[in-house]
Amino acid sequence: MSLDCGWAIQGLAELGPVAEISGALWRLLTLADYNTRVVILGTALLGCAAGVVGSFTLLRKRALVGDAISHAMLPGLGLAYLLALAMGIEERSWSWLLLGATASSLVGTAAILGMRRWLRISEDAAFGIVLSTFFGAGVALLGVIQSLPSGHAAGLEGLLYGQAASLTWSDMGLIAGAAAAALVVSLLLFKELTLLCFDQQYLSTQGYSLSGLDGILMALVVMIAITGMQAVGLILVIALLIVPAAAARFWTQQIQRQVIIAAGLGAAGCFGGSVISALVPDLPAGAVIILVCTGLFLLSATFGYRQGVLWRLWRRQDWQQALARQHLLRGIYERLEVRTPGEIARAGAEASVTVEELLSLRSWNRRTVERVIERSQRAGLVTRIDGRVWLSKTGWLAARRLVHQHRLWELYLITHADVALQQVDRLADDIEHVLEPAVIEELEEILQQRGALIAECPHRSPESV
Repeated sequence: MSLDCGWAIQGLAELGPVAEISGALWRLLTLADYNTRVVILGTALLGCAAGVVGSFTLLRKRALVGDAISHAMLPGLGLAYLLALAMGIEERSWSWLLLGATASSLVGTAAILGMRRWLRISEDAAFGIVLSTFFGAGVALLGVIQSLPSGHAAGLEGLLYGQAASLTWSDMGLIAGAAAAALVVSLLLFKELTLLCFDQQYLSTQGYSLSGLDGILMALVVMIAITGMQAVGLILVIALLIVPAAAARFWTQQIQRQVIIAAGLGAAGCFGGSVISALVPDLPAGAVIILVCTGLFLLSATFGYRQGVLWRLWRRQDWQQALARQHLLRGIYERLEVRTPGEIARAGAEASVTVEELLSLRSWNRRTVERVIERSQRAGLVTRIDGRVWLSKTGWLAARRLVHQHRLWELYLITHADVALQQVDRLADDIEHVLEPAVIEELEEILQQRGALIAECPHRSPESV
């Protein structure tokens, strides 16, 4: 069966009234037609499996392995066609072409593993050698096939970019079987593949073969690349292994969730691309599928909860505002400390500072100081009346804690890191979560020896107090 890319609807312009358009669209989305079920379900299953396998290849830093293997299939297709022609077999038999592509991709995989192990060639160099060599051989074989009398009717060029419209029920069964096999293997070896991505040393101490697990992962990539060749093409199938997995990283840092999200994004991209290709005639399904997956990637990169651009900007702005509030509290406290060093523990109840005093402490302009004071007042940390700023009870306690932690950090840099404190100006972290208890006790003793629970700044000389 070979159909045009507008296999479900002949085009919106040819449908007529809106009711007819909506009816056809409803039939498409509900998978009412045979072709619709075959193409959409087949490509969605392919995208789901590709998202799962692609997650491990991405985390293993083997994103290019799919590209090399997919290009390595091309000479196998050409050789299979020529052998079938010489042996009198139906040269366009899909099963025969699939066998040739599988054999060629396995040879390419073995070549990559062999060069890494025996020739000590880096992975990226091995991928590049296999990709260029095999693809060059495939292009040469296609040139030979085109020179034959039946070469123009071979249809091998369509496998470069995919022929989703020509999928049959048996093709969908093959894709479903390969997707199920890839999912089962990934689930059974989930822990081992995860360790392969993150902790190879521990994995080897447990008696696992790293090269064996690498081979299994590459075999899964071969399986996805071969089954996806007819749907999206051997050139574009690499995108199904990379784009959904990369998009999932913007939503989570946990590999279990990443695998699930990548599978969903892959299935959604294939589903959406197939639907769009069905709505618009003469639009290649494989290319549209990849474009939809790329659109999902851009949406994830923008709105992703963990690493999305908007969330990162929001968290960065929130962090900067918190940092500015802490600088304000520390600035007020240190100003009062210099003014009344002997009564600093009681000064918070009645002491205040002016905005001009705060301007002299940091390289802030008046507009910035006004904005920070306003936000701190909304947070209940300070009170402002007629150009003077008081610390509230909550703000006073927070300021004492921040100054104490900051000076512990400064002492640590002086006594353990040999850092010039004049160059240090960072967020006063919770020091108990950074240093060992013994180090904290030592720093506390140094602070006590300097005279008070909240001692003067460590980098301030005694003569300057």
